Amino acid sequence: MGKEILISIGKGKNFMAYAAFPEQTPAPAVIVAQEIFGVNQGLRDKCDWLAEEGFIAVCPDLFWRIEPGIQLTDQSKAEWARAFELFNLFDVNKGIEDLIATAAFMNEHPQSNGKTGCIGYCLGGKLAYLMATRSQIDVSVGYYGVGLEMLLNESTNITKPLMLHIPEEDQFVPKEAQAKIKETLQDHPQVTIHSYPGLDHAFTRLGGAHYDEAGAKLADQRTIDFLKNHTGL
Repeated sequence: MGKEILISIGKGKNFMAYAAFPEQTPAPAVIVAQEIFGVNQGLRDKCDWLAEEGFIAVCPDLFWRIEPGIQLTDQSKAEWARAFELFNLFDVNKGIEDLIATAAFMNEHPQSNGKTGCIGYCLGGKLAYLMATRSQIDVSVGYYGVGLEMLLNESTNITKPLMLHIPEEDQFVPKEAQAKIKETLQDHPQVTIHSYPGLDHAFTRLGGAHYDEAGAKLADQRTIDFLKNHTGL
C-alpha cells in the first residue's frame, strides 16, 4: 500500500519518508513520528493502518542526519543498544524542524485536503507533544511520550488539540513524572489525557514485550476518532 518518498528541506537536502495513501483523496495527512528504532516495519504498518482509516500517512526518517535508513526491531540486545545510541545522538530540535518540513510538504500535496495531524510513539510521543507546542499542526496524539515532564513549560503554547496516552506502569516515565504531566495539563482546554492502569511502555507495539491487545485497540480507536474529529475526515 505504501511507498517511499523524498521530503525536501532546501539547499539540495532531502530525507526519505514512508507514505501510505487511502483509496479516496483528497484526504487529511497524518505524520507518524518514529520510535527509537527508525522507520521500521512496525511504523510502516502503522501508516498502512492509518491509510485504511482514510488518512494519508507519512513516517519521515528522523535519524537521517545520523544514519539514513535505520530499520531496527526490538527483538535483540544489539538492536536495543543501537537504538539507545541513536536516541542519545538525536537532536530533538532538528527532528521538530524535519517534522514541520514534512507537514508543510503534505499541506501542499495534491492529494491532501490541507489538514495535517501528527501522532508519535515513545520518542515520537515527545515529538508529537512538541509539534503541538512549536507548530501550527491541526491535531497531535502522543503515545507514551518520554521526557514530557521536562517540557511542560511549553504547554502554554498549545493552541490546537492534543491527546496523550499514558500507561501507568511505564518503565520509562516514572509515576512522579506522570503525576506532574497530568497535574499540569489536565485543565488545559486543548489537551485530552487517557491513562491506562496496569499497562507498560509500548503497549500498542504489536509483537513487543508489553503489547496489550485490549489496551491497544482502545487507544487506537480513541486516536482515530480524535484525528477524524479535528481533520474533517
